[in-house]
Amino acid sequence: MDIRRRNHVNVTGPDDAPVLLLAHGFGCDQNMWRLVAPVLAKRYRVVLFDYVGSGRSDLTAWSEERYSTLDGYARDVAEVCEELDLRRAVFVGHSVSAMVGVLAAQAAPERIGALVMVTPSPCYIDSGDYRGGFSAEDIDELLASLEANYLGWSSAMAPVIMGNPDRPELGEELTNSFCATDPDIARVFARTTFLTDSREDLAGVRVPTLVLECEQDAIAPREVGAYVHAAIPSSRLVTLGATGHCPQLSAPEATAEAILDFVESVQ
Repeated sequence: MDIRRRNHVNVTGPDDAPVLLLAHGFGCDQNMWRLVAPVLAKRYRVVLFDYVGSGRSDLTAWSEERYSTLDGYARDVAEVCEELDLRRAVFVGHSVSAMVGVLAAQAAPERIGALVMVTPSPCYIDSGDYRGGFSAEDIDELLASLEANYLGWSSAMAPVIMGNPDRPELGEELTNSFCATDPDIARVFARTTFLTDSREDLAGVRVPTLVLECEQDAIAPREVGAYVHAAIPSSRLVTLGATGHCPQLSAPEATAEAILDFVESVQ
């Protein structure tokens, strides 16, 4: 199988530089990194890709069986790393991809040497003392709405996820990204994203890790960032002076600076 074509892999930056592997979240594709990637590529080799089922990936390679768990997405990451023969790359994962990175680092430790978790959440549902931001009923309603009318759900939810109501163009961009995703594939990815509980995987992280959160985030509140930071030994927590769940679009300069500062400190 042609992995580069399957995952629409694109590589930029100096050939001999350390590698940053950028992974998008639910309903998105590699285009979500377009404001950050050129800044990173001035100093590092930047690898961009689309998960199977997203963006310009090969949709014929998608299967519900594989992508109904985060392990399927982690296998995409491991296979891209193997195809490019990446060694000790820095995996930069947005939203649910932060947890995909945790799984990929455990499955292929020689391939991934550090993690940057951008607005991560290991579990979206409140449980006991843990606050994920949503009740079980909230998530049930969210998924029911998505499955009943995906385009309508996208138009309503994307601006909430993006935040920044004073910059409606950002919400419109995320809406368009959601709407470009096949609804059947999106339904599976949504259930995988919002129903997965990966909290137990955090203690197994053994690579340098940056947890990057925003001051206000309706999807991953700051209690989640604090939880992830506390659960990962020797991780670093940075709070951006930004609003929303997608700082790579709403605050690209600060996002790139935080990533660069971290990467330079672990080289």
